[in-house]
Amino acid sequence: MKNKIKLSLLALTGSALLTAAVQANNFKDSDDAIHYRQAAYGLIAHNFGDMADMLKGKKPFDAKVFAQRAQNVSALSLIPAEGFIEGSDKGDTEALAKIWTDKADFDSKMATFQDNAAKLAVVAQSDDQDAIKAAFMNTGKSCKGCHDVYKAD
Repeated sequence: MKNKIKLSLLALTGSALLTAAVQANNFKDSDDAIHYRQAAYGLIAHNFGDMADMLKGKKPFDAKVFAQRAQNVSALSLIPAEGFIEGSDKGDTEALAKIWTDKADFDSKMATFQDNAAKLAVVAQSDDQDAIKAAFMNTGKSCKGCHDVYKAD
């Protein structure tokens, strides 16, 4: 039994190290990482903006489209984090260097955004407009919470 636990821990540690190594090599340079995360954020903004327009009455509310947009934001929320590699605070970016000096807080805020986006995707499948609006607002607040601290405007 002890050997199984040791082997499991060894496999887990090896997997974590391999994942870190793979993430470190996903981009040819910091500009590539910046472009990658900016592309994801652009798609998030497009989908989120479309939902906002529906909730504000700027366009007709279409439950099917809203649910698809929420699903897109949830999936897309998982993408940008890997683009925050060392050195990618320099170049054509609004990301502040504080991301790397306070990485634990940044990662926590990113996880909150991802969790809220996932909740929004689930709630968007319902007919409960109040719950949909609340989940949308929570997701928006988690975006803003990160932008306020880690993005130059």
